[in-house]
Amino acid sequence: MKVLLLSAYDAASHAYWRKSLVAQLPDYDWTVLTLPPRYFAWRLRGNSLSWAFSERETLEQTYDLVLATSMTDLSALRGFVPKLATTPTLVYFHENQFAYPESGKEYGSLEPKILNIYTALAADRILFNSHYNRDSFPQGVAKLLKKMPDQVPPGVVEHLTQRSQVLPVPLMEQLYHAEENQADSQNSQLADIPWSKPAAQSDNAIRIVWSARWEFDKGPDRLLAIMRELESRGVNYRMAIMGERFRKIPQEFNTIEQEFSHRLDQFGFAETREEYLAWLSAGDMVLSTATHEFQGVAVLEAVVKGCIPVLPDREVYPELFGRDYVYPHCGSDIKKEAKAAVDMIIQRAEQIHRGQLSAPDAQRFSWSELSEQYRTEMVSLLAG
Repeated sequence: MKVLLLSAYDAASHAYWRKSLVAQLPDYDWTVLTLPPRYFAWRLRGNSLSWAFSERETLEQTYDLVLATSMTDLSALRGFVPKLATTPTLVYFHENQFAYPESGKEYGSLEPKILNIYTALAADRILFNSHYNRDSFPQGVAKLLKKMPDQVPPGVVEHLTQRSQVLPVPLMEQLYHAEENQADSQNSQLADIPWSKPAAQSDNAIRIVWSARWEFDKGPDRLLAIMRELESRGVNYRMAIMGERFRKIPQEFNTIEQEFSHRLDQFGFAETREEYLAWLSAGDMVLSTATHEFQGVAVLEAVVKGCIPVLPDREVYPELFGRDYVYPHCGSDIKKEAKAAVDMIIQRAEQIHRGQLSAPDAQRFSWSELSEQYRTEMVSLLAG
């Protein structure tokens, strides 16, 4: 099968997905086009223009299937390159523009949402990485179209729903291999992480990983509140705050660095993938405070490596491992939510120290479990 893969805003999670897809399905003939994840408004609206006139020769080749991310302006691209209009097309939604929390800096543009709708309607099939993502998309579409003054065609939401399936981003298979886990702890390059030291192993401190992007939608204000609550209760804990950071970061991270330097064993992006996995392997819990999460690959990786999830009862999290691993969502009452999260952390710490708790099973997110589903979705489009 000859596949054209289009990643129009190739952010870290999108790159993770496409690279593993190409690696795990090597018998397919892949042609991959990507655009860098910057200048969001221009990239979202201009990717069809950029590709249609700079990658014309590539786009006009014959393909059995087009596989595009939801950031791709698919309807315009198929108009610019008519040959693509007759090629079966599958769109993958890592996220949708209807379920983002507001930062207070939005300008009220409908364009990202409208483009999501156009791209979905231009696809023969739509895949979402979670039920939360799939469900929030048609809900958002219905709400938006209801506000339009006239000429809204009937059945748009039903049409989109009928074409939609859930298929998660698979986790890299080597995460699950016992020999890889053992190698993480034995690698001499990684033996220097503080949690690997004998003294750290005997101090009974609970080791907490927080590994999200350093942006407002990952809840840094809630993370700060939780750390302050842990401190006020005298909890013995250590933190590894990792994840991708950018030139501008929320002020809460500066406050955390200054206020909790005595708790921070890692503060910033791990230098290598191996070092990052070593922190996960040595951790007791993975904490999320996100107000925006469509699948939570970083959380899932930590769970595979043995961390107990401590997750808010919102977004995708309740569907991942069930209610036993979520603390109450308290809306704007951040202090109340922090107290609930710390209650769970203390309870889980006691269970871990008594040997009564281990990480939940995340095998269903592995490539070995999902590869055939990806093949089925792709091949079935060719059958018409």
